[in-house]
Amino acid sequence: MTMLTLLRHTISILLLPVIVVLVVPWWLLDTFFAIDTGWDPSLPFVGPAWLLAAACLVIGLILFVWCVSLFARVGQGTLAPWDPTRNLVAVGPYQYVRNPMITAVVLLLIGQALLWGSWTIGLWAAIVLFVNHIYFVFSEEPALEKRFGEPYRLYKANVPRWLPRTKPWRGE
Repeated sequence: MTMLTLLRHTISILLLPVIVVLVVPWWLLDTFFAIDTGWDPSLPFVGPAWLLAAACLVIGLILFVWCVSLFARVGQGTLAPWDPTRNLVAVGPYQYVRNPMITAVVLLLIGQALLWGSWTIGLWAAIVLFVNHIYFVFSEEPALEKRFGEPYRLYKANVPRWLPRTKPWRGE
């Protein structure tokens, strides 16, 4: 990986996921501390909630890193709309679902909401998913159809946007 490629990926990660997954949740916790008080540790479901949080955080991070690496290696681009992939990425987790990177981001946010017992971060996760859904439907998917043509239309017809397939799609 060249220094320029590394810089492109670093900038896209710092400007998008870091703000969404770290900066905004920190701001929400800090700003709404008085009304978003978190879990009472004596509640019986806090332990399982923390275990689920850990699972969401680990899976979300692994999925995110995997997707970024596929964008770099296969797609020859970044996750940023201003520096998109040059090739259609339809391998790895993209064989099961069209938007695994946003799934990863939402899992990271849900993990944080469960870890801290934060309804504001849970609400933020829902907003992120909703905004991205609207963006994908009205902007990204039409742009991908225009950029990649029939291969993307075939991919889109066979791989769901959010709920994964049970078997990988291999371009059949």
